[in-house]
Amino acid sequence: MAFDGRLLSGVTVLMAVIEAGTIARAAEALGLSPSGVSRALSRLEQRVGARLLARTTRSLSLTDEGRRFYEQVGPHLAGIEEAAIEAAGSASKVRGRLRVNIDPFFSRIVLSQHLAAFLARYPDLSVELIMRDFIGDLVADGFDLALRFGEPPQGSFVARKLTETRVLTVASPSYIKAKGKPRHPREIEERDCIDFYDAANARPYEWEMRCKKEVLPLRVKARLLVSDSGTLTGACEAGAGIGQVLEIGCHELVQSGRLVVLFPEWSEERFPLYAIYPSRLHRAAKVRAFIEFCLEIMGANQHVVRRKPTPT
Repeated sequence: MAFDGRLLSGVTVLMAVIEAGTIARAAEALGLSPSGVSRALSRLEQRVGARLLARTTRSLSLTDEGRRFYEQVGPHLAGIEEAAIEAAGSASKVRGRLRVNIDPFFSRIVLSQHLAAFLARYPDLSVELIMRDFIGDLVADGFDLALRFGEPPQGSFVARKLTETRVLTVASPSYIKAKGKPRHPREIEERDCIDFYDAANARPYEWEMRCKKEVLPLRVKARLLVSDSGTLTGACEAGAGIGQVLEIGCHELVQSGRLVVLFPEWSEERFPLYAIYPSRLHRAAKVRAFIEFCLEIMGANQHVVRRKPTPT
């Protein structure tokens, strides 16, 4: 069977450019000149008969044809790499660059204090955690995966639920002292509340409370709208109003008494955390290692998180 080594070489250059984000950085990683990388890309586009990259002096992105080509070829290259590692006797070797589109709340509240341990465990791995409000195009943006709270968006993604955490309705002791504690969840509609902005849908999150199978939607009056979870928690702690927060991020505040959970029996709403991958058949060892590490640190806080494993 004939084998086109130049085609494989061109694909390797394309993958390096996608991973690096620029032709100059890809050239440095490959030990080539930028003009050499550009020529290799042009030869590849001639070979496949389609334009794969949209290149300008300021930006570089995959075309629709390039994205489809990348999604089809990526799994095979990952399989070649894993086969080579396994043949070398180190199938569990985690190395290279891991680029994660990560939820800012999860990164700051849950992950940040454990990053030193993760880097120490895998000394041949470098990590880029990019905080974004949107999933975007994981392939075009060069991400290995995304971590996001809430239901995953529609599209050519593969999503795996890692865990879910309760939504708590809270207020500070100073707010309760000044305004009084609501006697029923419905009374929250008449109180000062703090809304959280849902960037993905360009509107505030809808409020609801759940008790067993009963769901109680709430139409709250919010004089304060924020898009940062830390600001929401801080404003709520300072007495600005009633807020809805994720249990995974406010356990210590509740335990210390700085925040009070209103109507604990109505706190059955769950918010999921998903790992979202590009449409690939294989998962690189570095991606698997990162997900298992996240599950490990969340599993150490079972009093905060109710994990529901999902097969990969």
